[in-house]
Amino acid sequence: MDRPRTALVATTLDCPDPRALAAFYAHLLGWEVRESSPDWVRLAPPGAERGLSFQAEPHHVRPVWPAREGEQQMQLHLEVEVDDLDDAGAHAEAGGAVRASSQPQEGVRVYLDPAGHPFCLFLPGW
Repeated sequence: MDRPRTALVATTLDCPDPRALAAFYAHLLGWEVRESSPDWVRLAPPGAERGLSFQAEPHHVRPVWPAREGEQQMQLHLEVEVDDLDDAGAHAEAGGAVRASSQPQEGVRVYLDPAGHPFCLFLPGW
């Protein structure tokens, strides 16, 4: 049997305020809003349709990173390649990110977005 057609079209992050979190990632990535309502926002790079979505979740619990037993753990994290960790980190912080207290390796910096989702900025080759 042939494999049915499939296409991953977005990753969706649950959060208490989709418009606010989408504004943060639009700032971070330079992406554009393609669809917006109070409960749902979709971003994509200029000239593209596939990207990142944000969905309202009124019971959202901020994940804890690094994980601790009995705490809400992250379910996924985003990886963002950058040319300069210091410049990209300052840009992320200007948009509302917080640098995580634990940094596991050189060439990678872990930040928390305004809803608490961890994401990594990393240099090419890491």
